[in-house]
Amino acid sequence: MMKKFLSMLYVLFLSAALLAGCSFTSAKSAPKPASTSEGKASASEIEASAAEPVDVNIMALKGPTAMGMVQFMSQSDSGALTDNHYNFTIAAAVDEVTPKLVQGEIDIAAVPANLSSVLYNNTKGGIEVLAINTLGILYIVESGGTVASIEDLRGKTIYASGKGATPEYALNYILTKNNIDPAADVNIEWKSEHAECLAALMAEENAIAMLPQPFVTTAQIKSKSIRVALDLNKEWDTLQENNDKPSALITGVVVARREFVEINPGAVSAFMDHYRSSVEFVNTSVAEAAQLAGKYDIVPAAVAEKALPACNITFLDGAKLKEKLSGYLTVLLEQNPAAVGGELPADDFYYAR
Repeated sequence: MMKKFLSMLYVLFLSAALLAGCSFTSAKSAPKPASTSEGKASASEIEASAAEPVDVNIMALKGPTAMGMVQFMSQSDSGALTDNHYNFTIAAAVDEVTPKLVQGEIDIAAVPANLSSVLYNNTKGGIEVLAINTLGILYIVESGGTVASIEDLRGKTIYASGKGATPEYALNYILTKNNIDPAADVNIEWKSEHAECLAALMAEENAIAMLPQPFVTTAQIKSKSIRVALDLNKEWDTLQENNDKPSALITGVVVARREFVEINPGAVSAFMDHYRSSVEFVNTSVAEAAQLAGKYDIVPAAVAEKALPACNITFLDGAKLKEKLSGYLTVLLEQNPAAVGGELPADDFYYAR
């Protein structure tokens, strides 16, 4: 019965539909005593978990969300980190991450920002969001010279990928707030993959596409005629600048299973420290970080080196995490409640040390 339920959950996550909710199975981290009757770790469980290093199973997607981890990964592989056993896996698609997180095969994962809310709602609070790791990476690019503002998109065809996910919600929000009806004033031609948008951009004269990094850099390497016309991260910020609590366009976050956090608070805190240091390294040592991104088959080193400055890799936790992410999720909720799992997460969604 549980296997059937998890299978249904897996399918529904991929279609971004609402679910009835489920519970996490036990993780495969060690040590891991049983939880108390209230579903929270007892003081003795926490003390036991701190007695020796634990396995921390981490998964991230290829691209910017994993690029921020490369120094962390390298230090773990070299044996420089001895506080815990960090096991990293790089996935090619989000459908590889979700079931493993739900079934307890991984403890911490880098996922799309809106999926973190869906996961929270459909596991009845079974996950927490630890930090924002990537801000907006979406750009409007063109092979002509016709776009200098959002208004210039009116009446144009835009190739895009990510329908039913963050790219669609971000584009719709920015267009609508600039008095452009996404359904009537532009022709958005949705492709199944970013690579298809790139192919269309390369094949047509004066074509326009919405692409994320590092696909933007890949396009520019292939053709000198392709230029970045608009940074959607900046366009979002412009729309938010008069708000009392401005949100941000957010691409990715890091989440953890609540059970793992409660039983292993020291391991989670150590993870956060290592990850923050890794992000700082990636943003200040671009050439070295790019080589590591290539080594771990995340992004080719040559592409990574050119793309990293535009990937908006960051590390926001605590009050900044809650302010920025809650605002972003509110924008998505107003567009489509299913995008966040039906409702905004409660305060316990946001991790606090």
